[in-house]
Amino acid sequence: MFETIKDRKIKFALVGCGRISNNHFGSFEALKDQCEVVGVCDIDPANLQAAVERTGAKGYTSYTEMLADTDADIIVLTTPSGLHPDQAVQAFEAGFHVVTEKPMATRLHDGERMVKAADNAGKRLFVVKQNRLNATLQMLKRAVEENRFGKICMVHLNVFWTRPQSYYDQGGGWRGTWEFDGGAFMNQASHYVDLMEWLIGPVQNVQAMISTHRDIEAEDTGVMNIRWRNGALGSMAVTMCTYPKNLEGSITILGETGTVRIGGMAVNEIQEWNFADSRDYDQQVKTANYETTSVYGFGHPLYYKNVVDVMRGEAEPITDGREGLKSLELLIAAYLSARDNRTVSLPLVY
Repeated sequence: MFETIKDRKIKFALVGCGRISNNHFGSFEALKDQCEVVGVCDIDPANLQAAVERTGAKGYTSYTEMLADTDADIIVLTTPSGLHPDQAVQAFEAGFHVVTEKPMATRLHDGERMVKAADNAGKRLFVVKQNRLNATLQMLKRAVEENRFGKICMVHLNVFWTRPQSYYDQGGGWRGTWEFDGGAFMNQASHYVDLMEWLIGPVQNVQAMISTHRDIEAEDTGVMNIRWRNGALGSMAVTMCTYPKNLEGSITILGETGTVRIGGMAVNEIQEWNFADSRDYDQQVKTANYETTSVYGFGHPLYYKNVVDVMRGEAEPITDGREGLKSLELLIAAYLSARDNRTVSLPLVY
């Protein structure tokens, strides 16, 4: 049984004050009546200073020192992905709950280690999957759950974005490495990989190929073929080499009684919405669309609202550690397929 916090604000301490941390700080500001940032940590003095000035929280240059000193309820990990497992385990052993950015880890056994550590400590592990909460995808999820597609036959996803060499060169050389970051599938497109399981169901087989055009270790371009257990077939095409800017993040689902395509730069436009039946919420298609200049969408505040509700004992987590493992397993299966030039069957661990 998890403890609940009902009579005060939920206290957060965040480590890793770089690019994505702004979305988290913005969420805390949007939920300021329920959230409080009491600590921020970064090894980069400029990043740390900016975070302290924005939040008014106590600044730390050492993660270990922050864990020993802070009175936070939840530690937020927005550090390089390869650091998440050890940092999460440290936080659990020190008595904290954890919110971790995607991907939760770069290796499947590390993700499993995080889940076991949370279980052993009796603490919550939240894995950020904010795109699930975008209005366009919420409508699509509802249509799938109501079986409006009938039998789903084909699914396709595109992620055509750009990350120039200058992007990979910033931040101390961890970007694009297998150890700390992963490539286009694991990092930039991981939310789209998540949609495969979340929307369509368990995956049976994966075939993948990857290539690298930037000066990095991991892939910046990849393709994936998928067979789901329900018989649907699908594919995914990802590249960070689009010129000159981000072009498209899309998903298309073709079923016996329905066709939907959600596109735009980041699944922010419902471009096709056709079903054999009609429902009252079909009229919301246009209002669900939104303009965006960010590939992150607007789901972070909604995600943190769920975290707060869970800590109050009023909701269940949208994505906990076990849910996070599903997309991590699919990512690892794709990399194994690309490495060995073979079809990989799931689950990887029995």
